[in-house]
Amino acid sequence: MPSVSENAGQSSAAKAAHLPFEEALRKLEALVVAMESEDLSLEALLVKYEEGTRLVKACQDKLTKAEARIRQLEKTAAGEMKLQPLALPEDARE
Repeated sequence: MPSVSENAGQSSAAKAAHLPFEEALRKLEALVVAMESEDLSLEALLVKYEEGTRLVKACQDKLTKAEARIRQLEKTAAGEMKLQPLALPEDARE
C-alpha cells in the first residue's frame, strides 16, 4: 500500500505535468532561489528538491513533445514545408 507521502508525490507529479511549460519553469527557478538563499532544514530542502525534480521532469517532457512536433514539419526539396507523420521516441509515448 502506497504511503501518504508517495500519494502526495504522485499528486504533485500530476499537477506539475499539467502546468504550462513557462509556469513550471518559473516555479523551478523560484525553488532554486529559495534553496540557495533561505536557511532551510534538511527536511524542507528535501521537500523542495523532490518538487524540483517533478518540475524538471514535466519541463523535459514538454520540451521533448515540442521537439517532436517541430520535427514533424520538414522542408521538401522545393523549400516547401511538408507535414510528416509524428514518431515519438519510445520513452515519450507514456
